[in-house]
Amino acid sequence: MKNGENSGADTSHGARARWVAAPAKLNLYLHVLGRREDGYHLLDTLMTFVHVGDGICVEPAENLSLTVEGPFAEGLDAGEDNLVLRAARGLAGACGVTDGARIRLVKNLPVASGIGGGSADAAATLRALCDLWRLSPPPEDMAALALGLGADVPFCLAGQAGFVGGIGESLEPAAVPPPDASGASVVWAVLINPMVALSTPAVFAAREGPFSQSSRFKDRPREASELVALLKERHNDLTQAAVSLAPEVGDVLGALEASEGCLLARMSGSGATCFGLFGDEEGARQAAAAISEAMPLWWVVATRLAADSAEVTFDGEIAAGS
Repeated sequence: MKNGENSGADTSHGARARWVAAPAKLNLYLHVLGRREDGYHLLDTLMTFVHVGDGICVEPAENLSLTVEGPFAEGLDAGEDNLVLRAARGLAGACGVTDGARIRLVKNLPVASGIGGGSADAAATLRALCDLWRLSPPPEDMAALALGLGADVPFCLAGQAGFVGGIGESLEPAAVPPPDASGASVVWAVLINPMVALSTPAVFAAREGPFSQSSRFKDRPREASELVALLKERHNDLTQAAVSLAPEVGDVLGALEASEGCLLARMSGSGATCFGLFGDEEGARQAAAAISEAMPLWWVVATRLAADSAEVTFDGEIAAGS
C-alpha cells in the first residue's frame, strides 16, 4: 500500500474531533469447516451488526496516542499491543504518513466477549484515520491490512451484513430482514454477557467432533420469523466448547430461551455473549428488563439489527447502566 503523496498527511481541513461508531457484530450462525496446517480454522458464518457498540474519536496530533474510557475501560491495555494502536500504526506505515493522531476509545462493550469489540474498534480507527489524514488507499490493500489485524476486522471494515468464509477474508453480502414501511427494524435482539471473558484460541482448542459443512442460503428473509427458520437449520459449532469452559454461557442461553417472545437463543462467535432474537421492540425490551432485574451482574442490552454499520452512529456518549 504505497501512497507517497499522502506522506505527512494534510490535516488542515479542520481540527475538530471525528467520531466513528464501532458497532458490535453478531454471528447468527457459525460453522467450523476445517483447520489449516498453520492452525487457523476455516469458517462459514453469517454476521450482522447491531445498534450498540464502542466509539472511536480521532484528532490531529504530533504523535499517535490512545486513551480509553467507558464502562469496560478498566483492565483494557492501552499500550502498544492494543488493536487500535496497531491499526493506526499499520495504516500510517503502509501509506507513508508521518502525522500523528490523538485517539480516544469509548469502551461500551465487554472485552473478549464474542461480539467483535476489538475488531470493530480497529476497523473504526482505520476509517477515522483515513478521513483525518485524507487517505484513499485501494480497497484490496485495506482488506489485507484489516486481515492482518484479526479475522473479524475485514468484515467490520466492509460494514455490510453477510457471509464470511475462509479465515475472515472471504466476504459475501447477504440480506437480513429490511425495515418495515415505517422504517422500524423488524428484528430485535437481547444481548447478554455473564461478565466472563472467553479466550477464542481456548474455545477453538476445546471444540470436539467432526467439522461442519458450509450452509449459506440464497433466500432473503423478509421478517424475523423467516430469518429464524433459516437459522434453526444452522448452529454455532463453538457453543459446547464455550459452555465447557464457562458454564455461565449455558445459564445465559437458558434465560433467553425462557423469555416470552424469544424466537431463537444463540451464542455469538466464541462467546461468552449470547443473544436472543425477537420480532418486536417491546418484547425485546421487556425480556431485557426482566433478565437484568433477575441477574443484575450480567451485561444485558436490548437493541436492533443493522445490515450496514453506517446505520449506527456515535457521538461520544458513554453507555449508561452497562
